Amino acid sequence: MEKCSWIRIFLDSKWKHNGIIIGGHGKLINPCGMCITDDQTLYVADRGHHRIMEFKPNAWQGRVVIGGRDLNQLHNPNDVVIDKETNSLIIADQGNRRILRWSLNENTQAGEVLIPNISCSNLAIDQEGSIYVSDNVKHEVRRWKKGEKEGTIVAGGNGQGRQLNQLNKPTYLFIDHEYSLYITDEENCRVMKWTKDAKQGIIVAGNGSASRNGMNPLSEPTGIYVDRFNQVYIADSHKNRIIRWCEREKQGCIVVNSDAKKNIRDHLNGLSSLIFDHDGNLYVNDNLNDRIIKFEMDFD
Repeated sequence: MEKCSWIRIFLDSKWKHNGIIIGGHGKLINPCGMCITDDQTLYVADRGHHRIMEFKPNAWQGRVVIGGRDLNQLHNPNDVVIDKETNSLIIADQGNRRILRWSLNENTQAGEVLIPNISCSNLAIDQEGSIYVSDNVKHEVRRWKKGEKEGTIVAGGNGQGRQLNQLNKPTYLFIDHEYSLYITDEENCRVMKWTKDAKQGIIVAGNGSASRNGMNPLSEPTGIYVDRFNQVYIADSHKNRIIRWCEREKQGCIVVNSDAKKNIRDHLNGLSSLIFDHDGNLYVNDNLNDRIIKFEMDFD
C-alpha cells in the first residue's frame, strides 16, 4: 500500500530548492520513519524522544500522540505506517523488539502487540493489510498476513551477502499494487526489487559500490518511494541528496541536493526517510539535523 493514495507526480516533476522546516529547534531528536494521511497529517517516529509525533498541515509545532518518557510504551521507535482500514498506526518499536498497533481513536491508552520478539527495522503495509518487516540482523524481510503468527520470508533469508538472493542490512520498504517489494539494501549500496513469490531480487538502483564520488553509486541508501511510472525515489544518505532512478536506467538524477538549498540553515545531513503527500510535495527526514524538510512542487 502506498503511504497515501494517488500521488500527483509526473515524469518531469520538479521541486523547489527552498524547503520548509518542520519540527526544528529540538522538537525532534533522531527522527526516522514517517507516514502521511490523505488530509496531509504527518506522523513521525521521533526515535530520540521515544514517541510518535503528529504534525497537522501548517501546524509546525506538532503534538505527541504516543510515547514519551515511558520506555515500556515505546523505546526507540524506528518507523510508522498507517493502516487506513482500522484507523491506526503500525509502529516498529525497535527498542522493545515488537510491532505495535495503536488506534488513532480518542483516548487510546495502550497499543496492541501484533508481532513480539522481532528485530524490526522498517515497515510497509499492502492493500490487503499484510505487514512487511525488514530485519537488519537476520538480513531478511518477512510478511505477516492478518492472523499469522510466524510470518513468511519474502526477501533475503539466505544469510548476509550481496548475491541476488541475499541482503545486507535491509532497511526501508515499499510495496506496490502488484505486490512487488522494493528494499533499500543499505550495506550493499543498492535498491532491490522482489516480485511476488520471487526467489531472488533484481537491482533497480545503484551498482553495489560504496564510493561517495560520482553520480552512479549510492552510498548507504535509506528511504524509498516508487511512483506510478516505476520511478524510484531514494534518500542517498551519505551524499545528502534525493535521487530519482528509472528502473532500467544505469544512473539516477538529483531531485533534491544539499548544495542547491539557499534559504535553509545548514545543509541536509544524514537523510533517512522520504514521503510524498497527495499534491506531490516531498517530505525529507533530515535526520542528523533533527528535523523534517518539506519541498513543494515547482510548476514554473
